[in-house]
Formats: sequence, C-alpha cells, structure tokens
Amino acid sequence: MFNVEKAPAFLRDDLTHVWTRWHERAMDDQQQALAQWLDQDNTHPDQLLTAWGGSDFIAQSAMDRPDVFIQLLSSGELTQTFSLQTFSDLLAEMLANCENDKDLDRQLRLYRRRMMMRIVWRDFNRLADWNETTNDMSYLAEVVVQQTIDFHYQQLSQSWGTPMGKASGEQQQLLVLGMGKLGGFELNVSSDIDLIFAYPESGTTQGGRKEQSNQEFFNRLGQRVIKSIDAHTADGFVFRVDMRLRPYGQSGALVLNFDSLEEYYQTQGREWERYAMIKARVIAGPEEKAVELMNMLRPFTYRRYIDFSAIEALRDMKGLINREVARKGMSADVKLGAGGIREVEFIVQAFQLIRGGRDERLQTREVMTLLPLLESEGLMPEGVSQKLMAAYVFLRNTEHAIQGYQDKQTQALPVDEKDGERLAWVMGFDSWDAFIAQLDLHRNNVNQEFHAVVADSAESEGEEADDLSSWRPLWLDDLCQEDFAEQLSERGFEDADAVAKALCDLKKSRALLTMQAEGRARLDALMPKLLMLLSERDEQANTLSRILVLIEAVARRTAYLLLLVENPNALKQLVRLCGASPWIADQLARHPALLDELLDQRSLYNPPDLSALRDELRQEVLRVGWDDLEGQMETLRYFRMAHALRVAAAEVSGALPLMKVSDYLTWIAEVILEHVQALAWEQMVDRHGKPSHAEGEPEPEFIVVGYGKMGGIELGHGSDLDLVFIHNASSKGYTDGDKQLDNQTFYTRMGQKMIHILNTQTISGQLYEVDMRLRPSGNSGMLVSSLTAFEKYQRSEAWTWEHQALVRARVVAGGERLAKEFQQLRLDILCQQREKAKLVEDVVTMRQKMRDHLGTQGGEEEKASKFHLKQDAGGIVDIEFLVQYAVLSQAAEHPQVAHWTDNIRILGDLHSQGLMSAEQSDALIEAYKTFRSESHRLALQQQKNEVGADKFAEQRQQVQAIWAEWLG
Repeated sequence: MFNVEKAPAFLRDDLTHVWTRWHERAMDDQQQALAQWLDQDNTHPDQLLTAWGGSDFIAQSAMDRPDVFIQLLSSGELTQTFSLQTFSDLLAEMLANCENDKDLDRQLRLYRRRMMMRIVWRDFNRLADWNETTNDMSYLAEVVVQQTIDFHYQQLSQSWGTPMGKASGEQQQLLVLGMGKLGGFELNVSSDIDLIFAYPESGTTQGGRKEQSNQEFFNRLGQRVIKSIDAHTADGFVFRVDMRLRPYGQSGALVLNFDSLEEYYQTQGREWERYAMIKARVIAGPEEKAVELMNMLRPFTYRRYIDFSAIEALRDMKGLINREVARKGMSADVKLGAGGIREVEFIVQAFQLIRGGRDERLQTREVMTLLPLLESEGLMPEGVSQKLMAAYVFLRNTEHAIQGYQDKQTQALPVDEKDGERLAWVMGFDSWDAFIAQLDLHRNNVNQEFHAVVADSAESEGEEADDLSSWRPLWLDDLCQEDFAEQLSERGFEDADAVAKALCDLKKSRALLTMQAEGRARLDALMPKLLMLLSERDEQANTLSRILVLIEAVARRTAYLLLLVENPNALKQLVRLCGASPWIADQLARHPALLDELLDQRSLYNPPDLSALRDELRQEVLRVGWDDLEGQMETLRYFRMAHALRVAAAEVSGALPLMKVSDYLTWIAEVILEHVQALAWEQMVDRHGKPSHAEGEPEPEFIVVGYGKMGGIELGHGSDLDLVFIHNASSKGYTDGDKQLDNQTFYTRMGQKMIHILNTQTISGQLYEVDMRLRPSGNSGMLVSSLTAFEKYQRSEAWTWEHQALVRARVVAGGERLAKEFQQLRLDILCQQREKAKLVEDVVTMRQKMRDHLGTQGGEEEKASKFHLKQDAGGIVDIEFLVQYAVLSQAAEHPQVAHWTDNIRILGDLHSQGLMSAEQSDALIEAYKTFRSESHRLALQQQKNEVGADKFAEQRQQVQAIWAEWLG
C-alpha cells in the first residue's frame, strides 16, 4: 500500500479514511485479494498514491471491480503504450462470446472502465503525455463504435438481409464520421462523441425474411449502435453520443446516403458546419468508401480561394459561446472561457478555413501540427506558436485533471478549496495560487493572440476608428456629385471632380445594385478606409479608377472585399501598388486571388531566390497528383502570377534593381519549365513507358533550351519564351510500355504536351506564350530534334541570324549530361572561323529589315519625334546585334567571349579580352540598362515601348557611334 505520509497534508485524512473504511467493511474474495495485493505491491505505491489521491474515479473503480484492477496492475498494461490495434484486439477478445445485445452492452462497459482506469492512471502519473492520452481516448471510441456496428450489422442482416447498392450491386456498409475532438485524435478523458452516420448508395436488402430499404436498415442499425454505447445501465455507460451535427440536426434523418449528404452540404450547409467539418474523419467503415466520402465533403469545407468570410462565422460562434459563458457564469471554464482551449482551436481553424482550400497542408486536423506550420508560413509572428502550444498542452492537462477526478464531463475549475488543491497537486504545483498564476499566464497569451486573429475588427481598429468617423458619412450619405466633390476637395483631394464622378458611377453601377446585403455591408466597411488612404496619396483619381475595376470584378465574390477590410496593411499595399502600376492593378482585377499576396509585406517586397522558388513550387505541386493535369496547370499559373506580382511590387517600390528583376522573372520561368518537363515526362511514361537505349549506353535525356530573353536571363513582365527541345535517344528505339512508341514520336508528343501545359488558356489564363520558331528549319522543322540533327543543321544549314540567336541560347531544364553536350556544341559552333565581310553584311541586312518592319512607323517628321526603345537605331536591338556580331567574329581567337549568354557579361568579357575599349563597353552597358529599365517601367504602366526622341539622346548617339565603328 502507498505511504499516506507522502501525500500532501490536505489529502492525508481523506486517503486514510477511504482506505480504513474499505478495509473495515465486509469484503468479498476479490476485494480481499486486492487488499493483499496492495499491501504487498512494491512496484506501484507512488503511482497508486497519485492515482487514488487525484482520482476518486480510479479509487472507486478499484473498489468496485478489484479483479479488473488487479489485472491492470499485474498485466503491465499501465506501463505500455497502446496502438489502435491493441485497443481493437483487447475489445475483440472481450466481445468474442457475446450472444445478444445484453452481453454486448455489459462487455462494452467493462472494457471502457478498464481502459479508462489505465488511461487516467498513465495521464496523472505522466507515464503518458497529453497527446497520448487524447489518442488513447480517440482509439477507445473508434474501436467501440466499429465493433458495435459489426455486432449489430450481423444481427440485423440475419433478420432483414444484407443492404445492397441499387446502382453498383455492391454490399453496403455504415460509415461513421467522427467530428470535433474525436476526428482530430484529441478526445478528452470524459468527452461525449459527435457522430454523423452515412452509407454509400440507396437500394434494398437481400436475403432476409423481408425486403426493406437500405435507409430503414441503416436507421435501425444506427439506433442500436447509439443505444449500446450511450445508454446508462447498472454497469454505467460507454460514451455519450451526440448526433446533432448531422444534416438538419435533431429533426434530420439519423442516416443519409452519400448523394443526400452531398446535396445538403452543397445547397444548405452553413458556416458553422464548415467549421465542424474541419476535424471530421471516418472512424468506421470500409477504407475506399471513406476516401470517397471525404473527397466529396472537402469542397464544402475548404474553398479554392482565400476565404476571409470564415472569420465572421467564427466571430459569430465565439460571440454565442461568450454570451453563454457569461449567462451561466462559466468564466472559469478552461475550455470555453477567455483564453481557453476553444480559443486556441478557433485561431488555428480560422487559418484553416481561410487558406485550407489553397494549401492542403492546412487540412490536417491536429492543433499541435498546425501551429508551427502557421508560424513557419509567416501567418503568425515569430514565437507565437510556441506560446500557444505551451498553453494548449497546459490547458489540456488541466482539463484531464478536472475530468479524471470523478469521470465527469466538465472543464470548470473547482470551487471547493480542497478540490482546487487536489487539482494543483496533480498538475505538479505546490499550491493553488502557483497553479492559477501559471494558468492565467497561458490564458492571457491565448486570448491576446485570439483577439489579433479572430476578434471583431471594431475592437482592433483603435485610433483608426476615430479617423474613419469623418469618412464613413462621406461614402454612406446620399450626396449629389457636386456635394461629393466639394467635400472631397475639403479633405485634400486634388482632382475631386474626377474622384466624385467615379464614386457616384460606382454607386449606380449594376454590380453594386445587384449586390446582396452582406456584400454591400462589406463594401460599405471598405470604402471609407479606401478614401482615407487615397487622401494621403498623389494621383488619387487614377489610383481610384484602377481599384474600382477590381471592386466591380469581385462584387459577387465579396470575400475579397472582406480580406481588405480585415487586413488594413493589405489595403495599404493595394493602394500603393495600384497607384504605382496599372499593370499590377490589371493583374489583381483579373485574378483577385492574388490579393492574398498583399497580406505579408515581408514576402511581397522580397521575392525568393532560385533555390527557394524551386522548393516553394515543389511544395505547391506536391499537393496535386501527377495525374491531375488541370490541377497542376492551375497551380503553376497561380505560382507564376503570384511571384510575378511580387517582382513587380519590388520593382515599383525600388526594392529591386533592373538586373535583379530580370533574374527573378527568369528564375520563375526556369523552375516552372523544370516542373512542366517533369510533369509531361511522368504522364508520357505512365502511358507509353520509357524510351529505350542500346545495352551499355546511358539512358536518353531531354533538354529545354532557352533563347532570346530567356536564354539571356533578361525576361521582362509578360515576355514570351523562345524555346527549343532536344533529345539524344536513338531513332531506332521504342518505349518499353504496353502502348509502345518509337523514341522520336515519344519525345515529339512530350514536347507537344509541354506546349499544351504552357500555352493553354485556363480560367487563370495562359502560363506562358511559347515561340518555337528558332528550332531547326523553323515552323516547318521537327518540334523536337535529336542533338545529332541539331548539330547537322547548325553546321550546314543555319543562317547567320540563327548563329546570332545561338549566342543567347542556354539549357534551362533537363538532363545534365545532354546539357553539357549541348553547351560544348554551342561553343564549337560559335567559335567557328567566319568571313568578316560576309558576317557584317548578314548582320547589317537583318538589322535593317527589323528596323523597317518593327521600328517607329510614319513620315520622317513622326520618326524624328519618337524613339522606339527596342527597335529604332541606337536602341536595345542594336546593342544586342552588336554583341552578337562581336561574339561571332571574335570567338575563334577568343572563346571566352562565347561563354556567357547575357549581354552585360559578354560586354565585360569583350573588354577584358582587349577587344573593346572600356569606354565603349561601359557606354553600351549603361545604355542597355537604361533602355531596359525604361522599357520595364513602361510595361508596368501599360504604355508603348517608346519615348520622345530627345530622351536618352546621348546614350542613343553613343550606341550609334559604336555601331558605325564596328559594323560600318
């Protein structure tokens, strides 16, 4: 027996009294056996002290069922970690000889009592952490539900026959959705279980005395299962069963088939049901049907877009809870009170509902898995997840200590002083005050973060609320355009008339007149904030007109308006970026999902480097199967748009210089091409097998060669991709799959699939426009060439302009071995001896054709007044042609100049090799950067690529002078 003197003073009298009273009363043989066991037990005395001192439930259960308690002590189960299978095997052993409902119900309750004594013992003695305790409780519930179903299903089938699907002809089984903490493997030690029953297909039973509908069969089965688990008998109960989360609640059918469930959630599902469905998982039923059911429910729970409307639903739910807590005086409740368990769950589930449709990692159910993920993704400030995790563990341990005392479903802190001391002792504290101090610290941390994430925006506006007070009437009052303009002018708007007209037109627009009340309320909350921010900027009318295009575009998808209302910083970035660039405004209006990128200023103005881009894309596409081509294409398109937006934001804000902008835009294309190639390869191999190769030869490879701006690492906003596809497989080989293709056809179709993925217009637009005209023989040539054919063409048939293009060619995706072979071939071609006079003639002739067709058009006066940055004399293409001529004419003697593919580094090498003066090299580099920077600026302003003739006149003259010196 344990030493009572080791117990805290406030427990000693109670423990002595219980022990003495038990010994004094007439004990049966089992009780005597337990008394003897405890007197002689030297293994468990300290643990027994904690268990009996902290839990009346364990002490009373040991006295009532001493045989079970002795079995626990002697079996070693108290020191073992159980798996789901262990729980299942133990219950199956106890139910093996059950012949009727009465036998089943009794054995279920005995099993529950035995498992509960083990779980609470291990929890109170910290032999198991809180996570194991909640897992054990979830396992316990799961095996009880499944084996109870199995028993009653067999019994019912003997009388009523086997339910069969009308369409499939397959046997039907009952599936059970575990909701709430049961679904999340987070069930506490005295929880009820929230369930939803379903079966796959309608139909009728077969093989019984009387045919009946599957609906009736599963209704009866559900009723029997609930009765066996929930009913109170002389042996107690197993779990309280709550079915109120099912469709239509208590007035709905107890069981629904999949079609009925899907129709309900698609047409009538409410926001709180989305919240409830986050943790749902199938705890009973066949696995393949469980997957089907969860896939069917997922679109209801998780929206494909960023859904800030979830915040409102969570606020409403928390408001109801708060009012209930206040009404019932439950502020001391560690679950529902301020800073309690529910607030931690609300914080996590807010992000799940908002972003879970876009990020499948957030669809996991466990709080402790999600908290560090949210912080690593920048959705929480640094250090917050650790605070919340520590609080959650403390609160869950406290909940178990409260409930394990008497096996009662309560989360309220004890009122009785002795019970409080007992709770503090079980939690490892010397006093109630010390425990409460730690509890308050954790609850304050939780409540603070809860208010930051979920609390009403009106609570968090602070000083902004006062500032907005003068702007709300301006938008909400029914002012005529003249009065509107007058008040705007008084508030500092320079072009007040234009702003007033735009706003009045918006109010009269069809988009607003047809808005639902909820959407209009969101717009009314947004517009005063927007006007206040506009008043602090220049070009207010232009900025507003660009933003109003977005507002009208999302008039029917007002979750995006709510995103801006809920996130003041995102709205600030929207105003800033739309004011700086109509291109950015257009992208946001076309693809409102990109508004999500405005939420985090750190990532918005700091695009990731090549390695980070590659990792991020890998994580994104991991959430989509290789066989889901549509899903892959949409993921790639959003990835490209999001990162292009970040680069543009960084450029217009001055955070990135020109060269870095081009680097990032090129890197985005590179990682996308890498994945597109891998995706096309996987789909082709899955259908046709791999291309073959002769014994002893390496496996064939495929590469993507980027030309032009892609090859030169100089992509701009909206640039297309000049690509060439090359392979090195034997033309005589075939693939090794069931549907064989010759190697050339395999790679040709792979190239076609890649172009399809890149070029196809989807709901998110086109990934990239691809130009394949630089391949051997242009549009009339093979879509994919072998390296041998490519070499033959380049050596014997290529025009000078094709060798010029080769200067800016580099491998951007594909096999390393073939890439090295291509690079060597490129150098060999570029380093050939060439006749200088013929080379000059070809370069100059081609350049003149381009000027005539693509340069400034019109009369001499018009040509003299404009400068096309790219195509006019002294512009970007002149510098590119000059560089290409220098490489082709000098590489035979100076191969170093053919190494790089970008013009800046080539110009640097021309100088370092003594082929160009520092003055010429510097002048061309400076002009090239200046022209391209201006070209980027004009693209973001959605303006033509031309300026006045007097702009950049000096740089232009320098380029023309150097051109004349090199090319005559």
